[in-house]
Amino acid sequence: MSSKDKDSVPGWLRDLADAASKMEINPMAQPPAHGGRASAVLVLFAAGPQAAPQPGQQPGPQPAPQPGNPGAAPNNPDLLFIQRSADLRLHAGQPAFPGGAIDAADDGPVAAALREAAEEVGVDPDGVDVVGTLPELFIPRTGFRVVPVLAWWREPCAVAPVDAAEVAAVERVSVSELADPETRVTVRGPSGYLGPAFRVKGMLIWGFTAVLVDRLLALAGWERPWNTAKVIDL
Repeated sequence: MSSKDKDSVPGWLRDLADAASKMEINPMAQPPAHGGRASAVLVLFAAGPQAAPQPGQQPGPQPAPQPGNPGAAPNNPDLLFIQRSADLRLHAGQPAFPGGAIDAADDGPVAAALREAAEEVGVDPDGVDVVGTLPELFIPRTGFRVVPVLAWWREPCAVAPVDAAEVAAVERVSVSELADPETRVTVRGPSGYLGPAFRVKGMLIWGFTAVLVDRLLALAGWERPWNTAKVIDL
């Protein structure tokens, strides 16, 4: 990242990237010593829409994020999600961050995450500033070893599914919506799996993606108390 690009990244996101790079990993998500398919996802934050100033009102400085109050983060940032096609063999119909397997031609997880976001929904990598990577996580059910790539969408562009056979929809969801206790539920899978989930914009975000969002909200100080006993079955 150039010094100019670094200046465009909000301080709260640099702090979040630093905290997330050292986060504790659940033993169930620890990658095995051998095996698994290397992959990456793009956790892409952007500035949300600003409320129009009242007549005669001058825009003031943006407040810093406050613990438990995501609306105080500058511009109420949002995250980019895709909803995978219902016809896919893996993760069919499931909301996720853009991403996929790391190809031999990719120069590591960052390049793979940016390439996948461009191929899936048309994100322009030139408008994205990568802030850092999180520890590699393992998804036992599918065998993927996933490196989350944390980034700032400095110049957001119009996005839409590029290939409907892979991606059914794309949404930007604000941090305040994700942190809203009314959005949050616990999901229970047929195997007895219990995990956090988010019901927002007609999507049910669960599994690996929801666990990662849940962790980022807590690390950023945006998590609000919610009813973990509100359980829905998958």
